[in-house]
Amino acid sequence: MEIEFASSLLESAVTELSRLPGVGRKTALRLALYLLRRDPSEAVALGQSLIDMRRGIRYCRSCHNISETDLCPICSDAARDKSVVCVVENVKDVLMVERTRQFNGVYHVLGGLISPVDGVGPDSLEIASLIERVRHEPIREVILALSPTMEGDTTNFYIFRRLQAAELPGLTVTRPARGLALGNDLEYTDELTLGRSLIDRRPFENR
Repeated sequence: MEIEFASSLLESAVTELSRLPGVGRKTALRLALYLLRRDPSEAVALGQSLIDMRRGIRYCRSCHNISETDLCPICSDAARDKSVVCVVENVKDVLMVERTRQFNGVYHVLGGLISPVDGVGPDSLEIASLIERVRHEPIREVILALSPTMEGDTTNFYIFRRLQAAELPGLTVTRPARGLALGNDLEYTDELTLGRSLIDRRPFENR
């Protein structure tokens, strides 16, 4: 049953909130009414923080992680090992790996996985920039740390073939040890398991 609103302003707020993933109109209404009950300064602070985030955050020109500067803090950190690149699906996966404190290299964020059903092909992802990065930077190892799902495996194999075709001497391609449950996203893997799987990473096999 459609919710009837006594205020067009409330209806507009509910409509915008319901655009968020996992937020239906009933939840959006509950959030909007909560904000109405709070001090107006709280709603202003929330709105301003979202505006500042959208205007101030960009994507790192090297790894495509979120950043407030041209290079993200990880890529600009002189203590990080720039010769080891961990390839992940999205920004959330960077946060997950960082929380393990078991990886001191840098990252490359693809921005998704190859999924023909969803209309996502290799050209929609940051795969070409990864190949160019490996060509022109002193990278000795690429870790394919994508989720062990069908889409993740498809993307892994595609990247592996591209790296093989590039014929880059001295480059090793690895993947985390199979401590990760089949079909699980990295974000649902506990830190200990993820950290151990990165430490015990294995050569990537094209099979």
